[in-house]
Amino acid sequence: MIQEPITNQPTIETPRLVLRPLRISDRGLLDLYAGDERVARMTSSIPHPLPPGASEAFIKGALDPNRIEDVWVLDGLETGLAELVGLIGLERMDRAQSEIGYWIAPAFWQMGLAREAVAALLAANPQGNDTIFGSVFQDNPASARVLTHCGFTYVGDAESHSVARGATVNTWTYHKCLKE
Repeated sequence: MIQEPITNQPTIETPRLVLRPLRISDRGLLDLYAGDERVARMTSSIPHPLPPGASEAFIKGALDPNRIEDVWVLDGLETGLAELVGLIGLERMDRAQSEIGYWIAPAFWQMGLAREAVAALLAANPQGNDTIFGSVFQDNPASARVLTHCGFTYVGDAESHSVARGATVNTWTYHKCLKE
C-alpha cells in the first residue's frame, strides 16, 4: 500500500467544495484535466501536450515539505461533483506575500467554483499573508472577474510566458491586502 505523505496544509471547506492537499491518487484526474489544452493555455506553467510523468512530478513537488507553493485540490465529491474539479495554489513570495493561481476543469466552468475557492482561501489565509497577488492572461476575462469579485484591485499590465502556447502573453495583475 502506498502511504500518502502528510502535509502541513489545512483543509478548507466551502458550501460545495473541500480544498485539500493533493494526493498521489489524484494523478488520473490531474492528467485528464491538466492535459486539456483549454486549461493548459490559460496557465503559464502547464505544457500541452502534457508529457508522461508530469502530473506525478507535480504531485511530488506539491507534497515536498520544502515546497514554495501550497496547492489544494478543489474536491467536490461530497456535493455530487468530481473528486478533483480544479486546483488552487499560493506561491510564497517575500514580505508576507504570495501569488494565487487556479484553474477549473472545463466540465465545471461557469459554476462559480473558482470564485468560491478563491474567497475561501482568502478568508482562511493559511500562509498568514499581508498581500496576495494574482495575474491572469488578458484573453481570460473570466479569471479576471473571479479576482475582482473576490476584492482584488487591478495593479497594471504585464507579460508572462505560457509554456502551452510557447509564447509571451499579455497579463493583468491584481492584488488584495489581507491585513490593513
